[in-house]
Amino acid sequence: QVQLVESGGGLVQPGGSLRLSCAAPGFFLDYYAIGWFRQAPGKEREYVAASDWNGAFSDYADSVKGRFTLSRDNAKHTIYLQMNHLKPEDTAVYYCAAGPGGYGHIASTYAIWGQGTQVTVSS
Repeated sequence: QVQLVESGGGLVQPGGSLRLSCAAPGFFLDYYAIGWFRQAPGKEREYVAASDWNGAFSDYADSVKGRFTLSRDNAKHTIYLQMNHLKPEDTAVYYCAAGPGGYGHIASTYAIWGQGTQVTVSS
């Protein structure tokens, strides 16, 4: 069964930056829509960003718009989430997800998920 692998999480001070990566070893994500979601302790999983299969269209949650950028390098079969100007409220486990259809805000849009990577924003 295909599983995505996220990396790049960690501890960062408010105002700092992190870049998350998402890959699927042995599997090509080139024609899959990609979504990023996050889940903070005690809260439901929430949508962060999404992109269609070739990156021509991207969408962001209002809470991260202007600070986060989703990109993909299909040659490397890797998707990135660049996170700038991080805030304490961005602290969560971040998940990437992939699906063969169009991109969307709803988790059920995506069939393949990663195990998540922890992002902690704290001074």
